[in-house]
Amino acid sequence: MESSFDSQPNSTEKENGDLFSKSFQDIISTLPKGNSWGFPDHLLQYHGFWHSSVFLQGILSAQQQFQAQPADIILCSAPKTGTTWLKSLTYATITRTSYDDSTSPLLSKMPHDVVPFMELDHAHFSTHRHLGIPVLATHMPYSALPKSVTDSGCKIVYICRDPKDSFVSLYLFLSKYQKSQNMQTFNLDEAFEQFCQGVCWYGPYWDHVLEFWTASLEHPDKILFLKYEEMRDDTILYVQRLAEFIGCPFSSEEEEKGVPEKIVKMCSFENLSNLEVNKNGKHRVGGAENANYFRKGKVGDWENWLTPEMAARLDQITVQKLSGSGLTL
Repeated sequence: MESSFDSQPNSTEKENGDLFSKSFQDIISTLPKGNSWGFPDHLLQYHGFWHSSVFLQGILSAQQQFQAQPADIILCSAPKTGTTWLKSLTYATITRTSYDDSTSPLLSKMPHDVVPFMELDHAHFSTHRHLGIPVLATHMPYSALPKSVTDSGCKIVYICRDPKDSFVSLYLFLSKYQKSQNMQTFNLDEAFEQFCQGVCWYGPYWDHVLEFWTASLEHPDKILFLKYEEMRDDTILYVQRLAEFIGCPFSSEEEEKGVPEKIVKMCSFENLSNLEVNKNGKHRVGGAENANYFRKGKVGDWENWLTPEMAARLDQITVQKLSGSGLTL
């Protein structure tokens, strides 16, 4: 199934795309290369972070072309930290006057189809924005965001997660995809070593988190910094905070009618993972199966995959990396 945001480029766009592609090839030929966890293409290190060539090309394209508007809401995260859930909650919150928990597009489309992805969909985002749904998502580090995002005054919502759960979720997501492509799955111990060294998609993970954490302290009115575990503990409270932050707080009447509770229930892992659209099909041509985005949605599942020694090592790295920041994970 094609992404909702695919369209055919015109001749001028094609010429510009060809020129960009050539300059991109020149850029990546000079970049450090890293192990891509068993995938054929190397990860590439650009300005301190590791990316696949497809996503790096998307980042550079967005930096050149994407024009943020003050009303835009950018959902930011490292991979496998609660992105799908945050997209669902934000979309349901911002569209609640158009849809309810029985008519929402989230019931028939997967969250990644209703909230476009900046690295791959930004060229078609203006159409989405014109429909009054100015929500876009990205895995970019803060330092890589297009200048228009940081200059426009638009709102940024960032979610992070315990690195142990984030690693396990990423590893199992990629392993499942490798199996679906009849590829050899990457060894867990090797993947763990790569993650610890920061060589993973959009990694090092701790640097990604720290950039947004620091920016949120400097611009608390522009950046809402969320932790997956805290949101799981009290989702209704955080949905209320989210709604207020993005400029559409719940009215007292909505509170009395239980609208926040209905949004939380509709966007729960139990509900979304059991929808037909999220059990079958693929989000993009050649992409992961929709069901792969809904594994467990639990806190602490790392205990089933990591040895105590591995967990202690990740915890030690986390303490060292976050030392002096005021942040704990």
